[in-house]
Amino acid sequence: MRKSAKKNVLSGSISVDSDLGSFLGDTRIRLLEAIETHGSISQAAKAVPLSYKAAWDAVDAINNIAPRAVVERSTGGKNGGGTALTDYGRRLIAFYRALEAEHQRALERLNAALGGSESAGSVQEFRQLVRSMSMKISARNQFAGTIVFIKAGMVDCEVILRLEDGLDIASVITQESVENLGLTVGGSALAYVKSSSILLAVEEGDEGEPHISARNRFKGTVSRINEGPVNVEVTLTLGQGKHVLTAVITHDSLDRLGLKVGSSAWSVFKAPSVFLATAN
Repeated sequence: MRKSAKKNVLSGSISVDSDLGSFLGDTRIRLLEAIETHGSISQAAKAVPLSYKAAWDAVDAINNIAPRAVVERSTGGKNGGGTALTDYGRRLIAFYRALEAEHQRALERLNAALGGSESAGSVQEFRQLVRSMSMKISARNQFAGTIVFIKAGMVDCEVILRLEDGLDIASVITQESVENLGLTVGGSALAYVKSSSILLAVEEGDEGEPHISARNRFKGTVSRINEGPVNVEVTLTLGQGKHVLTAVITHDSLDRLGLKVGSSAWSVFKAPSVFLATAN
């Protein structure tokens, strides 16, 4: 008996975009739902499933880019603290699920319009077009903000991006890049910084900041330490607690700096290490 050909239909997933790009998809939504159910990042990670590290990375990325905090960490209490969704986070999940249902209905209508063996090539071409337009980025740290300053030079430009809690990130990019991205004061952009580009420093005394030429210097509190066989990931919570920054350093550096969860430290990175992107 001849097997019937596999039906060529469109399928896909959705992501929630701010005006700065994509930051939320199915896996992250399921993680947020699991946090709401379990009140624990470790239990939520198992439910998705994700590794504990990947779950925290996702939470940090969501909070860094979202207009308001989506997840909050709590300390103390009967059970020693945990992780909880904010009201904004719950509304975000409801919005995503409603959008997902509408997306599925739209796909079904599009399948009907493109359906049939004579349209199989069109469906495949459409799939490949969507794939080619999708991209992911390897930079560990990403931040959304508003451009508050652009200083043009002969070749390069200094661009200052202000985050919602008032932190300013400086970037140096070419004049051509400023024009290609359409960057203007008052416009929105994303800043990316590789974790390997970030240096950590501690204060010798009780006050002051490190004397170093790097343009970006942010004081924070060590909120997480992830030790690997070669290097260590150290995550700092910055400013008012919404934004975090992760650096990769050696085990020797961790020991020399005496860093542990709860320690204060400075994160330092040069402006040319910050690259910018827009959603346009």
